[in-house]
Amino acid sequence: MSARLLIVAATSKEAEALGCSKAHVIVSGIGRTNAAAATTAALLEEGPFDGALSVGIAGALPGSMLQSGDMVVASACMYVEEGLQTPTGFLDTAAMGFPLGDFAGNSVPTEPRLTAFLPGPLHRGVIATVATCSGTDALAAEVERRTGALAEAMEGAAVVHAAHRLGIPGGEVRVISNSTGDRERQRWDMARAMAALHALGARLEAAARG
Repeated sequence: MSARLLIVAATSKEAEALGCSKAHVIVSGIGRTNAAAATTAALLEEGPFDGALSVGIAGALPGSMLQSGDMVVASACMYVEEGLQTPTGFLDTAAMGFPLGDFAGNSVPTEPRLTAFLPGPLHRGVIATVATCSGTDALAAEVERRTGALAEAMEGAAVVHAAHRLGIPGGEVRVISNSTGDRERQRWDMARAMAALHALGARLEAAARG
């Protein structure tokens, strides 16, 4: 694969860990609003690009069995909060009659070809995009139950959604830095996560053209 990729990292620490000089890396700021705005601006003002990737660290959801340093490639990016909580359960915006886009419910589709070059071992599955990170066991379990996701982060669906609206393929790749659930019992290994991000950055650099 040789492509001009837009790599969207939420923080400067994640961007620096990637270490890419040829791939086009931007720092969006954390959260969905920052990610969508920065991705849209870059695609319109600095393109053309062949694809946009949300890249960074993520928290492993309880049933995933993922460990710090594991790499997760999104089969879909799932908005968690967009919808309506009712006494009988959660309704996404499509069920309310207000779809987020031309895709099913809150699940923003990704383009597998953007990440097909990445070597194993890796995990492919849904990555949840949250506005509130899971610092309690109850919230982590609810995110997992609602989405079937392996991990959660704060930007992926917004990056891929913004690219999708502009007709650009999108994807998300995350490296696990921590577990989710009750905050005092979470397990973190940032050094291992940043080393894994650097290895990922080398792969992205090899696949990118300036």
